[in-house]
Amino acid sequence: MSEQKAFSLDIKDNGVAVITIDVPGESMNTLKDTFADEVGRLMNRLEGDSDIKGVVFISGKPGSFIAGADINMINDCETAADAESLARKGQAMFDRIEQLEVPVVAAINGACLGGGLELAMACHVRVCSDNPKTQLGLPEVQLGLLPGSGGTQRLPQLVGVQQGITMMLTGKQLRAKQALKAGLVDEVVPQSILLDAAMKHALSAKPKKKKAPLKGIIKVLEATAYGRNIIYKKAAEQAQKKAQGNYPAIDKIIDTVRIGVEKGREAGLDKEARSFGELAMTPQSYQLRQIFFATTEMKKETGADGVKPAEIHRVGVLGGGLMGGGIAYVTAAKAGLPARIKDISHEGITHALHYSYERLNKKVKRKHMRRAELEKTMLSLSGTLDYSGFERVDVVIEAVFEDLELKQKMVADIEQYAKPETIFATNTSSLPITQIAAKAQRPQNVIGLHYFSPVDKMPLAEIITHEGTSPETIATTVALAKKQGKTPIVVKDGAGFFVNRILAPYMNEAARLVLAGEPIEHVDKALVKFGFPVGPITLLDEVGIDVGAKVAAILRKELGERFEPPAAFDKLIDDERKGKKNQKGFYQYGKGVKGKPVDSSVYSLLGIEPKQNLDREAVAELCVLPMLNEAAYCLQEGIIRSARDGDIGSVFGIGFPPFRGGPFRYMDEIGIGALVAKLKTLAEQRGDRYQPAPLLVEMAEQQRRFY
Repeated sequence: MSEQKAFSLDIKDNGVAVITIDVPGESMNTLKDTFADEVGRLMNRLEGDSDIKGVVFISGKPGSFIAGADINMINDCETAADAESLARKGQAMFDRIEQLEVPVVAAINGACLGGGLELAMACHVRVCSDNPKTQLGLPEVQLGLLPGSGGTQRLPQLVGVQQGITMMLTGKQLRAKQALKAGLVDEVVPQSILLDAAMKHALSAKPKKKKAPLKGIIKVLEATAYGRNIIYKKAAEQAQKKAQGNYPAIDKIIDTVRIGVEKGREAGLDKEARSFGELAMTPQSYQLRQIFFATTEMKKETGADGVKPAEIHRVGVLGGGLMGGGIAYVTAAKAGLPARIKDISHEGITHALHYSYERLNKKVKRKHMRRAELEKTMLSLSGTLDYSGFERVDVVIEAVFEDLELKQKMVADIEQYAKPETIFATNTSSLPITQIAAKAQRPQNVIGLHYFSPVDKMPLAEIITHEGTSPETIATTVALAKKQGKTPIVVKDGAGFFVNRILAPYMNEAARLVLAGEPIEHVDKALVKFGFPVGPITLLDEVGIDVGAKVAAILRKELGERFEPPAAFDKLIDDERKGKKNQKGFYQYGKGVKGKPVDSSVYSLLGIEPKQNLDREAVAELCVLPMLNEAAYCLQEGIIRSARDGDIGSVFGIGFPPFRGGPFRYMDEIGIGALVAKLKTLAEQRGDRYQPAPLLVEMAEQQRRFY
């Protein structure tokens, strides 16, 4: 039997060679190392046939051109030289495409990312479909890498230095019309005529190289070496402000672009390949790739082995507040399912509908969506003050106040008004699901579905099961969360579940440091430098100091002294300090407040003289180690099913530094023995809350790792 090929050649009667990319046995096209020989043979054929008038590359998979290179290739590299050689092979392959004498056209429909865009940029013309799934970008930075097959050199030539660097540093993906405006593609057409339009270009004369469509000050800056230096410098400053020097790919991307622009493509490609090899061997890239593999693996799971999810046609949402509005939005806009919102007042329903309208309207203004799509999505949202229409819903998501009796009443109402098989998913952040399901007639249908705020932006959802939750309820809820664009992890019921439970000791320790006199901004900066998106004190202001106090009390009651919060909470609550929501917290808010200054009156309220005694590394360690310890407790108690789930939950739920891989991979990196020794020392110095989890002690004795 002949081996199935990923690239098939069909020479049309008009002399156009159509190359269809269709990787056998995969839902998306990805480029593999083994394709180099296959493409080489194709190139020999094209170069040796003088009757061929033009070439078109098109995908055989619906909704996907090429989603990038196969990341396993990089994982298989043992040295920087191996990875460098991989990059040089890709560069040579795409150079051959670019050097063909006849016009070469990329016909793009769907995802055109990473190596896929590098291939498309090696073509002389790019035509793409107006399919909303069509997106073009170079997201390698998200894996701690840079584009290694000519992308750092070709993208700035097409869209300009500033736009090219921005796209590579952020991994930003452009839609069809944005790509056209930027100069990345030459034409946008309906999907139905994509191949015809591409063939028309293939039969035209080979186009001359175009300049990037630059305007205004950017055009002036990019015209001189001095101006371009300003762009390189500014790009580095802005990127490092956010990255805090934790991502080596940033400087390498800027340097590689600079060398290519200033010294020519040959020098640029050489630098690109060497940098790619070096970055592939960094611990940051290794950890980011592991997260990528873990999430890819998770996408294939149902949450309940061997059980298929039930079909969902309609969703009910209880509560029109901020969470309810966000849940209704992701249900209608992302999952494409009708959502019926029940609230006790017309205002609540209006608020929830307005929440969706505002977000959709923003997309229309940015030309990410047509007005007709906005109207269609809004028509799938409806509101009610009673349970009319709830007899037709398959899942009800409850987002009312954190009150056990109220939530139990909601369960009883749904059991009365909805179908017997309707799932009741509660979006509680702290109440045990077992208690919410305690009086249910059909406890097998009750499950936790915990979103993070703001719902439309935060990628994680915790699916919380109690002893009686049925496997089909789990599988169906996981499937719904995925449709809503979430990365779901299945966790066992318990106070704080996983994410809030590991977050609490971290926040408590940060508060203790402030009470001991460490300046507020010093504590926050230390954890941002460590890699968190915001510091713990800023996070407390954003979540709400009152909410933090409420959750802290529940966790202390359920989990014991290890969760004893610092006494300061009472003083802050008595002073009406709730944080950002009432413009009164640890930081100053309101009009006329520039930057993010600390509200120094907090110090006098708490009776503190701020004075820095610890360096940043010590502050970060004192806050992060209790979080790691608690993650080990959660694994030991079966709250999470695996270290992998814990790492994904931490990275996507609380922004644990992705380049450190999550708490469990980070503990492996520190070394379990070294971690236990540190925790024991801190327990002697600072109290029993630092005592290492029994699982860690056992692992240290047996010299085991999580991975």
